[in-house]
Amino acid sequence: MRTNRTLVLAMILAVLLGLALSGCGKKAPVTKEEVAAAGSEAMGPAESLETEVPEGDTIMEGRTSAPMLPIYFDFDSPAIRPDQVPRIETNAQFLKENPQVRIRIEGNCDPRGTKEYNLALGERRALSAKKYLVNLGIDPSRMSTISWGEEKLLLYGHDEISWAQNRRDDFVIVQ
Repeated sequence: MRTNRTLVLAMILAVLLGLALSGCGKKAPVTKEEVAAAGSEAMGPAESLETEVPEGDTIMEGRTSAPMLPIYFDFDSPAIRPDQVPRIETNAQFLKENPQVRIRIEGNCDPRGTKEYNLALGERRALSAKKYLVNLGIDPSRMSTISWGEEKLLLYGHDEISWAQNRRDDFVIVQ
């Protein structure tokens, strides 16, 4: 009796293992010839990859007020990268040409690290940008800083592209 039970159990396990390993059959990949034979209707209407901006509108990047630009930082660093210098100089030029404008520099971080650490790093980033603008001749009384840490993410992915977009300072016009 015990051998029959063992034999039946072994056969059931073998069948289940066979089913699990066989899975679904794979489809053959679609060839270029099959796509061409299907015609353009199968692919839907063509769409332009160019961004159309209505006349008079400006594109905002991040949460920065146009025409200023955000600046981006390396991981765990408040230092302004050499490739970001032209962006902050563009912001300084705008502020020089518009002396009535006041801004808030918002420091942001990617979500790695503790909330406390990211708030402190965001503040160091905002202060770094403010100091750079002061050195370019902008009156410090026209600028305030705040750190959002990881609270105002632009991208929620868990990859380097998302993290890099979140390590930034935004320049927001407040008056």
